Amino acid sequence: MKPSLRSLALFWLKLGCISFGGPAAHIALMHREVVERKKWIDDRRFSHALGFCMLLPGPEAQQLATYIGWMLHGAAGGALAGAFFVLPSALLLWGLSIVYVLYGSSPAPAAFLSGLMPVVAALVLLAAVRMARRSLKTMGGMIIAATALALPFLWKIPIPWLLITALLAGYLFPRCLAVSGRPTLPALPIPHKTGRAALISLLLWLVPVAALLVFERGLLARLAVFFSTTSLLTFGGAYVILPFVAQHSVASGWIASGAMLDGLGLAEATPGPLIIVLQFIGFLAAWNQPGTCPPLLFATLGAAIATWTTFLPSFVWIFLGAPHVERMLTNHRLSGALAGVSCCAVGIVAGLALWIAHHAFLPAGGPDWFAITVFLAALAGQRAGVVPLILLGGISGVLRNLAGY
Repeated sequence: MKPSLRSLALFWLKLGCISFGGPAAHIALMHREVVERKKWIDDRRFSHALGFCMLLPGPEAQQLATYIGWMLHGAAGGALAGAFFVLPSALLLWGLSIVYVLYGSSPAPAAFLSGLMPVVAALVLLAAVRMARRSLKTMGGMIIAATALALPFLWKIPIPWLLITALLAGYLFPRCLAVSGRPTLPALPIPHKTGRAALISLLLWLVPVAALLVFERGLLARLAVFFSTTSLLTFGGAYVILPFVAQHSVASGWIASGAMLDGLGLAEATPGPLIIVLQFIGFLAAWNQPGTCPPLLFATLGAAIATWTTFLPSFVWIFLGAPHVERMLTNHRLSGALAGVSCCAVGIVAGLALWIAHHAFLPAGGPDWFAITVFLAALAGQRAGVVPLILLGGISGVLRNLAGY
């Protein structure tokens, strides 16, 4: 039975509070709740919606929530579902960011965060393995993944160029990725006022960015432009874009590499989309360069701008592009382009796991055997779930600090 708009909003707010574990876990949770338990849509429709969202840039779990809400209650349902799925993690990470800048250097919080790093490395590696099992079906795909893993380390090739190259390779040689042109599901009907919702979402995204460029022309404007650009490049999920964001944020002097790792640990510890880590970067960048503004106020503005420009574009893509993008799925070359991006994403995520592991396992004094042990324990206990693993890492860090090791 179709839910009321109020019931729909409360449902996605609840889901936003309990959705730990990254995109794969979010999608599995949505399927269990929406298809199996509540039976609001059938499995065929759910798979169709997920196929749409996989083609779009941005956080696919939030887009899937928006898409399901759109199917059930049009533009209003999509807006509420997408916003409420993100809201709990945004508020929680804002509070954790304040604790971090005020008390992060204190022994207990710092020890907790240090214990998170090897767990985060394990979670990212496991994500790469899951992606590889799904995407690497041919030798061509393995070559794309291996190239995407090696080139950033050998020649510092920017991530966007890797994605574009993989997209072209998949488009030109789809058969090398085992892509055929078999027909797909029929197109979904377009609810009323979807085009108007897309236009409103576009204006809500771009007007604040333009206002900052005209009137502020400082750090907040640069954050707005950067995160808006990032939202156009996040094919393949949060793990794929994080190396690009880390590269730029550290090079721009917004945050230190250690703080980037801390932010990733905090984001893993919160429910909702992992890409919410960009909010932490915006918060910390503004905290570090407040100018004449009170630091906490300026940091909150930086966090709000990062969140706004990261998630608003997803509403544009769903309301404008998703109802029509199924036409792409009947074209084997365009399907090959998507497959190429997916293979490239495997290599990029594996590279991110190596980057995190390097910082966690090889501090200045040599190998950190405690961190390596926690990493191996997290791999061995992966079936326990994300929350127990996060607690395992944090508590082990605190116990290590108390033991003076």
